[in-house]
Amino acid sequence: MSTPLKIDFISDVSCPWCVIGLRALDQALEYLGDDVDAQIHFQPFELNPNMPPEGQDLNEHIFQKYGSTPEQSRANREQIRERGAELGFVFKEGDRRIYNTFDAHRLLHWAELEGKQHALKDALFAAYFSQHADPSSHRVLADTAQKVGLDRTRAEAILASDEYANEVRELEQLWVQRGVSSVPTIVFNDQYAVSGGQPVDVFVGAIRQVLDEQAKLVHPAR
Repeated sequence: MSTPLKIDFISDVSCPWCVIGLRALDQALEYLGDDVDAQIHFQPFELNPNMPPEGQDLNEHIFQKYGSTPEQSRANREQIRERGAELGFVFKEGDRRIYNTFDAHRLLHWAELEGKQHALKDALFAAYFSQHADPSSHRVLADTAQKVGLDRTRAEAILASDEYANEVRELEQLWVQRGVSSVPTIVFNDQYAVSGGQPVDVFVGAIRQVLDEQAKLVHPAR
């Protein structure tokens, strides 16, 4: 019998390690098969909440934020590309910009209500990292929503308004208050957290541990 597992995946659509973490988590769940009945909820986190509409050149941004040299930045991106390729994801080479992602999070909030949050998250990652599209562009967001079977007209109406803005801000604050300061952070059953773009086997081990703990609570040793 499958054991229910609640997974909160706290991330940003402009975070490459979040792509790697999600791909590895999905593969871990696939490996565990019928042992787990997982429900993934994507929770909002903005790496750059004050990013202006025009965005910023990636190299410039990384130097300003982390002090990384262009060489360090290139080496890091190469590592990310290799990890992505191992997991079947293409990180396209070339210059890129960092953008504000608040509207993407609003759309993801709506997509969960429509049962298409995971599909939209995957498609937004592909749009940004594989196609270098602008995830703050309402046209790009509406195109991406339509691509995964969401209603384009409804998506455009949400983007043109401030619908779900309060809900997203409240969730962002909630996870910061719970101690999340970097992404991805993956929380299992509101209790156990794994941080970073971990390999598949790390997620398999963590999930098995959570399931074992859960089994002990349900059937404590007499």
